Amino acid sequence: MHFGLLGKSLSHSFSKSYLEEKFIKEDKAGFQYSNFDLENLDNLLQIISHHHLSGLNVTKPYKETVIPFLNEMDFTAREIGAVNCIKINWINEQPYLTGYNTDYYGFAQSIKPFLEPAHQRALILGTGGASKAIAYALKNVGVDFYYVTTGDKKASNYFHYSDLNEYVLNAFKLIVNCTPLGMYPKAETCPEIPFQYLSEEHLLYDLIYNPEETLFLQKGKENGAITINGLNMLKLQADKAWEIWHS
Repeated sequence: MHFGLLGKSLSHSFSKSYLEEKFIKEDKAGFQYSNFDLENLDNLLQIISHHHLSGLNVTKPYKETVIPFLNEMDFTAREIGAVNCIKINWINEQPYLTGYNTDYYGFAQSIKPFLEPAHQRALILGTGGASKAIAYALKNVGVDFYYVTTGDKKASNYFHYSDLNEYVLNAFKLIVNCTPLGMYPKAETCPEIPFQYLSEEHLLYDLIYNPEETLFLQKGKENGAITINGLNMLKLQADKAWEIWHS
């Protein structure tokens, strides 16, 4: 069986090595995993057919734009509006694509041990496909959230980065980075928040796992915050995708 990762600029990704180790541990002889680093999705169906793929993980920037290629989405993926896992069934030699979202599961399970009563309100940095899964997970555990954006405010629960001040950071003790800022190889970047207003009550979560400690997390730690990177989330969502592919 052949699986793969769909995205752009995939040199940072650990998914391939993680899944290939899983094949070895579970004695899945003949299983393959490939990176499909694409500039656009124009040839997606041809690639699926050429490699006779059985499943795909989906990463930036295709978690939303891949949706029109799907035949079906499960309930959670429809609610979130983003897909990071595709199961491919072959019916009369034609691929039938079902979309799922395992990001929300990976995030919810990995952050659960760290949540304290102070973390009842969250700032979600970024508004892409990953942020939608984070919002869904936070909503399910009763955490209110605001998005932080560089673009137009789409609703009342949006801040611009310029809105962030001591008052806002005192009110929002959980901050989740869903942007690619700080990801290898551009590790010298990070979201521009007023780190000086952080405290030991703050929890900073970065979906990035390469580098292991981003500049965002470094600055959070310097100001007393608890910090978590995205490696455990990656493993948990990959394990959930593995379950889906074998269901």
